[in-house]
Amino acid sequence: METKSLRAIKSEIRVLGVDDGQFVPHAKGRVIIVGVVFRGGSWLEGVMHSDIAIDGLDATEQIASMINSSPHCKQLRVVMLNGITFGGFNLVDIKKLNLATKLPIIALTDDKPDLDAIHSALNNLPKPDERWNRVLAAGEITSASSRGKKIYMGLSGISKADAQEIVDLTSTRSSLPEPLRVAHLIASGVS
Repeated sequence: METKSLRAIKSEIRVLGVDDGQFVPHAKGRVIIVGVVFRGGSWLEGVMHSDIAIDGLDATEQIASMINSSPHCKQLRVVMLNGITFGGFNLVDIKKLNLATKLPIIALTDDKPDLDAIHSALNNLPKPDERWNRVLAAGEITSASSRGKKIYMGLSGISKADAQEIVDLTSTRSSLPEPLRVAHLIASGVS
């Protein structure tokens, strides 16, 4: 899906934040993922969940299915991910997620990803080339700011200017946008 500007970014834009729960690294099993629907940065409107394999390859498909089967799907305008790594190294291909949901994707991180270290770590897992391609699909990691703090974004289907405006609009209580902050709290609390 090509990058385009959103028609209008309203103060009550519906944003889905997605994060994973706690898990034991390198263990076999599944970990919960939680999606939280926010209207702007002020109103919690809904919660959805699914699960993914720890260090698996199903995060993109599971998140897309969770979104597309949700009663909130038609109202959503953008998806925010807490990075692209879920459940260890179960990597989300943000371009495929963008195509599968027809929604712009913003993957946020506090720290600039160390691509060399990630590439090296992926060699310890099955299908390292497929995993590395998902990292590359995140495209250029751009710097931005949130409440004066430097953050980094991987984008698909949205311009940097629109993504920055949405981050600013939804970062009402901290530098982490409310949809991601609350998704993290819920996912951590139930896992």
